[in-house]
Amino acid sequence: MLLLSCGEKFSENDKSVRPPKGMVYIPAGEFLMGGRGELALPREFPKHPVRINAFYMDTTEVTNGQFSEFVSATNYITIAERPIDWEELKDLLPPGVPKPHDSLLNPGSMVFKPDESRESFDHYFQWWAWAKGANWRLPDGPSSSIEGKADHPVVHIAFADAQAYAEWAGKRLPTEAEWEWAARGGLEDPIYPWGDQDINQSPYMCNFFQGKFPEFNSKGDGFEKTAPVSSFQKNGFGLYDMAGNVWEITSDWYDPRYYQTLSQESNTDNPNGPEKSFNPQSPYARFTVIKGGSFLCNDSYCASYRVSARMPLEIDAAMNHVGFRLVKPVDAASKKPR
Repeated sequence: MLLLSCGEKFSENDKSVRPPKGMVYIPAGEFLMGGRGELALPREFPKHPVRINAFYMDTTEVTNGQFSEFVSATNYITIAERPIDWEELKDLLPPGVPKPHDSLLNPGSMVFKPDESRESFDHYFQWWAWAKGANWRLPDGPSSSIEGKADHPVVHIAFADAQAYAEWAGKRLPTEAEWEWAARGGLEDPIYPWGDQDINQSPYMCNFFQGKFPEFNSKGDGFEKTAPVSSFQKNGFGLYDMAGNVWEITSDWYDPRYYQTLSQESNTDNPNGPEKSFNPQSPYARFTVIKGGSFLCNDSYCASYRVSARMPLEIDAAMNHVGFRLVKPVDAASKKPR
């Protein structure tokens, strides 16, 4: 069922709607935001009514090719390419943590490396490793490259990197509520961007992890890691990869208690998250909300390809399954995008 809760009629062929190149029009609407289904987590509740203004959104995740244009124009250096500043890092750690050896402060990022000796899902570092030299150009470390992958989503992007690109492009990061409204594609309370069809049912609707996580990926969807953007069916608003492929950064601070502060009776207009970050598992660091899941999500561990799923990302963290897409206010459409 296609639902535009405000009664707004929408057509991709509407001549009055002229999205900037590479973007689609997301109509204004109202929806009940939050978890649904047996895989929903406590941080996705309580469900609460939200009203969203119309906006434009990138049809796809930002690609390596697009990010390359930005870097060529600005000489921007991403967080993962910069040496780690201990004076900044220690403020994010519990008091008294000793400074690590200088070799551990070299540029790098986190890369997925499955460990067949995994004993439980309790410690995610069992399948993540710090890779010296890993960054958006070298997504799996110095021996890798993005050659031939201009149409894949850019990864190893930290919050500041996404913001810098957004400023250059004349856009901004979406709020969590905008992202979730867009991911639903006009459907009424779907579990996934395509509706309620089980994600494990073939033909697969997105790029995710098939097999036994994290040891074995059967690649039933055709991809072990990132897929070229637009490889799977678009949702009702014309957006690709709103589930799987790579996590997408939003502008909201993360606080698992935030939904509890919002009205469950009347609409919250265009919510933009809590005033500050709070993550009980790491109280000294700052986190933003990421949405959509990635090529590593699997029902047995991380079923975050659901539209309501929300996860924290430390603002200085970069990983090989995190990227982003951007939005633009409708009233700013007259400004020529890059």
